[in-house]
Amino acid sequence: MSAGSPAAIAVAFTHALRHAGVAVPTRCTHTYADALATTGLGTRDGVYWAGRATLIHRPEDIGAYDDTFARFFDAQRVGEAERADVLQVELLTDRDDDDDADDTDGETTDGHADDDAITLRWSSAETLRHKDFAEYTHEELLDAHQLMADLRFAGDRRASLRRESSPRPTAVPDVRRTVRAAMRSGGEPIARHHRRRTTRLRRLVLLLDVSGSMEPYARALLRFVQAAVAGRQRVEAFALGTRLTRVTRELGARDPDAALRAATDRVHDWSGGTRLGPCLRAFNDQWGIRGMARGATVVILSDGWDRGDPAQLAAEMQRLGRVAHRIVWVNPLKTTPGYAPLARGMAAALPHVDDFVEGHSVDALEQLAALVAGTTTTR
Repeated sequence: MSAGSPAAIAVAFTHALRHAGVAVPTRCTHTYADALATTGLGTRDGVYWAGRATLIHRPEDIGAYDDTFARFFDAQRVGEAERADVLQVELLTDRDDDDDADDTDGETTDGHADDDAITLRWSSAETLRHKDFAEYTHEELLDAHQLMADLRFAGDRRASLRRESSPRPTAVPDVRRTVRAAMRSGGEPIARHHRRRTTRLRRLVLLLDVSGSMEPYARALLRFVQAAVAGRQRVEAFALGTRLTRVTRELGARDPDAALRAATDRVHDWSGGTRLGPCLRAFNDQWGIRGMARGATVVILSDGWDRGDPAQLAAEMQRLGRVAHRIVWVNPLKTTPGYAPLARGMAAALPHVDDFVEGHSVDALEQLAALVAGTTTTR
């Protein structure tokens, strides 16, 4: 059968199909390459049906597919010299300027148009999605900001005291509406109405550790917190360092760059020490116990390194756990091989945590968003 890697063959054959008038989406090319990698290139039937199953979606395209397959693969197999499908492949990254493509205008270096040239573009988004924030360059951090802007925090919902009409007869009877409807029908309750409790988003409280030990992660996580504050209602954000700083108003701006600058200016102890116990005590006394944390989902983003008294941190975590619906601790160091929560602060807080998750990458933050939404459960 034909020589070459499955990916190269899939790209070249898809290009030939498009020349034959068959519309093939890019995602189908990737699927075909995966199918070739699984079935192998040893048999003609295997390669044929792999392409037929992944590239063809309309019966009227089968004839064009068969003709193109015969010309493309059979010509390769017998080594016919007249096959003119010589493909020029140019790899461009997603950072290449579009001006370069405009200047060439589809021409080769000798000034002639090359219809058989294939331009492949690869994106670094998938690589950045799994890369540790501590290993980011400045440019990669900016790209990750765009990925985190697409994250949507849809927190779980709780029952509200308000009620709405319901078509289900198993709901609570709505006596007022039923009587009003009966008055319009001569006193006969022909139409019976019901009502049910509505739901509302549960408040989300984000506490971000901005101490020196969190420096490799704090900048990226601050962008994540900003996306959460700007993207949904009932979100509160605080910075934890040597003192507690509320940054909800600063991060609520729609312009992410302006919001990050305002929050950074607001936090005066950035990259300083860590006093998690006193900070949580200030939160409980000033905000949490008074109502902000009651029934809320509290997310603490910290590595657990603390200069304060572990007993005080444990006591404040216990106080917070009495009123909060759920406490999620996000530790970027959890993914480190051989990691164990041996830091004094982490060891003191962990017994009072409902979920202990990673937070070192965009992918980990996506899982965190799903956890907060109630679609996954992790310990």
